Amino acid sequence: GLGARGRGAIERYVYLPDAKVVALCDLDSVNVNKANEILTSHKLPAADIYVGEDVWKEMCGRDDIDLVYICTDWHSHAPMAVYAMKQGKHVAVEVPAAMTVAECWDLVNTAEQTRRHCMMLENCCYDFFEMATLNMAQQGLFGDVMHAEGAYIHDLRSYNYDTTATGYKNMWRLKAQKEEAGNPYPTHGLGPVAQILNIHRGDRMATLVSMSNAQKGMHLYAAEHGITGEDTARIDMGDMNTTLIRTAKGKTIMIQHDVTSPRPYNRIHMVSGTKGFAQKYPLTGIALEPNAHEFVSQQTLDSLLKVYEHPFCKEIGEKARKVGGHGGMDFIMDYRLIHCLKNGLPLDMDVYDAAEWSCLVELTDYSVRKGSVPVQ
Repeated sequence: GLGARGRGAIERYVYLPDAKVVALCDLDSVNVNKANEILTSHKLPAADIYVGEDVWKEMCGRDDIDLVYICTDWHSHAPMAVYAMKQGKHVAVEVPAAMTVAECWDLVNTAEQTRRHCMMLENCCYDFFEMATLNMAQQGLFGDVMHAEGAYIHDLRSYNYDTTATGYKNMWRLKAQKEEAGNPYPTHGLGPVAQILNIHRGDRMATLVSMSNAQKGMHLYAAEHGITGEDTARIDMGDMNTTLIRTAKGKTIMIQHDVTSPRPYNRIHMVSGTKGFAQKYPLTGIALEPNAHEFVSQQTLDSLLKVYEHPFCKEIGEKARKVGGHGGMDFIMDYRLIHCLKNGLPLDMDVYDAAEWSCLVELTDYSVRKGSVPVQ
């Protein structure tokens, strides 16, 4: 998938000498050719081209490919990842990795059967502040972290109805919003705080409750822009979905999703412990005992972020900022993926993370439709 996200990956991989792009695949030849131009502009060999509906399967069968990097629409993520692993390939798959609990199990079972790595490309786990707070939490700065919050709040109303080449092909994201009543895109907020809370590395998510408000944002946008027809028909997803999760150890997580309200971008990323507190949005700050009733000064904040800079950021952060990709976090993610594969190391995020974080798509939908019932 070589639309905006996939082509961005090619633009980063040209800076990874341990990786070689040997094949490119998309439904549209224009996208493939643009991706190849990125390679050749960096004096790298052009990749073999695959264009069409099912040729990705042929590509996965090649014996000179170690890793398949999937940047297609949500509903094709899990089927493509499962097929690639069965062809002996490691897989990196965009978020969410799966749309149903059954697909989550397919990913886990296939990875175990084939002994292939499957990493969900949750780039927000590699943002600089998120990684600093992970380091802080692991070193005990916040004490015992008891509550955390994350979100994906991003005004995508114009993108949802964009039929140009820069929009979602065939408006697939809008179609997903029509079908999903819960949180179809939970992992940007959940991933970083799940790592801080040691989910499936000492604790696990046990139950959730999910609630959505009514849908107003998309209907108003369509009316204001003269959009009519089936694209304005019933949309199951409310503007704001809020999900509460309780872990086996009695800790709590709040995750929100809103892509249809006129609001500033916000992933929250809030961490609350017995000795301190941190948040990224809307105002970045840290508060620590014994004066935790107010944020530390900007000078102290800058000092803390320097002292607790994550080792990954110390190693590759400067280059990441230059290469880019959401400020550099995408490049750190790609660098770590290739580094771990090349050196035979466990991935920072494994197939179990992909399954646990993605299972919220179906489980939040179930909770909302059943009147916000608790779901195991």
